[in-house]
Amino acid sequence: MTTPTSTAAPRPPRRRVIQAAALTAGALALPLTAAGQAGAADTPRFLHGVASGDPLPDGVLLWTRLTPTADAAPGSGLGPDTPVRWQLATDRDFTTLAATGTVTTSAATDHTVKADVRGLRPDTAYWYRFLADGVTSPVGRTRTTPAADATTDRLRLGVASCANWEAGHFAAYRHLAARGDLDAFLFLGDYIYEYASGAYAARGTVVRPHAPAHEILTLADYRTRHGRYKTDPDLQALHAAVPTIAIWDDHEFANDAWSGGAENHTPGTEGDWAARVAAAKQAYFEWMPVRPSVAGTTYRRLRYGKLADLHLLDLRSFRSRQAAIGDGAVDSADRTLTGRAQLDWLKAGLAASDTTWRLVGNEVMISPVAFLALPDYLLRPLAQLLGLPGEGLAVNVDQWDGYTHDRRELLGHLKDHHITNTVFLTGDIHSAWACDVPHEAATYPASGSAATEFVVTSVTSDNIDDILKVAPGTLSLAAAAAIQAANPHVKWTDLDSHGYGVLDITADRAQMDYYVLSDRTKADATTRWTRSYRTRTGTQQVERVHAPVT
Repeated sequence: MTTPTSTAAPRPPRRRVIQAAALTAGALALPLTAAGQAGAADTPRFLHGVASGDPLPDGVLLWTRLTPTADAAPGSGLGPDTPVRWQLATDRDFTTLAATGTVTTSAATDHTVKADVRGLRPDTAYWYRFLADGVTSPVGRTRTTPAADATTDRLRLGVASCANWEAGHFAAYRHLAARGDLDAFLFLGDYIYEYASGAYAARGTVVRPHAPAHEILTLADYRTRHGRYKTDPDLQALHAAVPTIAIWDDHEFANDAWSGGAENHTPGTEGDWAARVAAAKQAYFEWMPVRPSVAGTTYRRLRYGKLADLHLLDLRSFRSRQAAIGDGAVDSADRTLTGRAQLDWLKAGLAASDTTWRLVGNEVMISPVAFLALPDYLLRPLAQLLGLPGEGLAVNVDQWDGYTHDRRELLGHLKDHHITNTVFLTGDIHSAWACDVPHEAATYPASGSAATEFVVTSVTSDNIDDILKVAPGTLSLAAAAAIQAANPHVKWTDLDSHGYGVLDITADRAQMDYYVLSDRTKADATTRWTRSYRTRTGTQQVERVHAPVT
């Protein structure tokens, strides 16, 4: 019924140590069949799982990667053109097909397969699979979104960011997949990391090595790194269980990327920045179940009936270079985080929204955070974590704090247009936060709050206690208390856990439940709920809740 479209894109970016501070079992995450795993060298195999993404009321994007011959590894440029058939059904036994089609994959797309299926029913579960030369892929389950004008009682998203392969296992994905109650998985950036093996691991220890071992620079490099990530069984299980909604941050390119370069990119020895960006973007859109949006970026908008719309940002492709710490340029109207077109698009979308909730998928923290009041023994490790100078200043220049003109314009827009129920969903800083987003931090709470923000911690990437190689809580509890004392709009922060969040939305409130892993370096790590915060309709304030949503 539908023919998938091929996906490509433009351009690429290097990082320092972090900155600033039951659907998976059974048919959904089926292990590869004997036919899919073994056989002659020229037997096609689906070694990288299946995924779906960017759900719409009438469609969804399907993804897989075929290994047509043994030598056709990710990034190799080898392997023949091969037709792959995809099937979408209303039942897991595939007795009733809703759509089917064929796409020929080749080395030109690294043998990835994408099918942008349309003509589907709103708010409906579907099962999908791929077939090539008698071999069948694992089966995935996906779901379309409600019709735009539908009354929707609830939306529940798994939320994660910052998954460094060398720093641990992706048990967080396994626990999210096993819930069986998620509408989608929202990933907020740093799906892969670009570093060479050993350059950024778990407290300096490589839990499992990158491929390739060197820092990734070329299209083949980025493809190989994406391919290594997609071999993780827990990552495969989550992608097979629910549709994914993803944006990138800097490590999909290089650390602290901006429109003209990155902290972790040296033009003289690492080639042309624009070529690196082009390679990184092409590999990302080949390997991720994401539709390219404006100018080959990830900023776009999705909707869940009349309950919520989701505005997804790209805060790397258009930003000005990060200002020097202490430079008054952070306030300059000539510098931008979003780019003019994207900021206008966001403002217009928020003003035109007729949903109860306006969710913003946000790569870097928008809530202002001051660190000047911290004692030296806490300031220095936080400075390393958050990208601040050792002497301390009240700005993290890679975040919205470094682009205050854009922030003032956006928050002023919310105020002037009486836009309420705006929730920023953020990753990046390897720590968990619940914040009011104040109109003026210096006069909060008198000045009021424009929005709220929930920040999820890293899946595996190092945080403050990891950087210092001390026991969790050794310094972070005192640091968190000092941060909250200096920033009353920050209601809570956890600086030393790894895990994920579950966002539950109803007409009355938006609640984030925070979960932490027992040990990110263990594939069988357990998980436990640690905190919950919510914002009630119309309040623009977060409050603690003493139990997770069930």
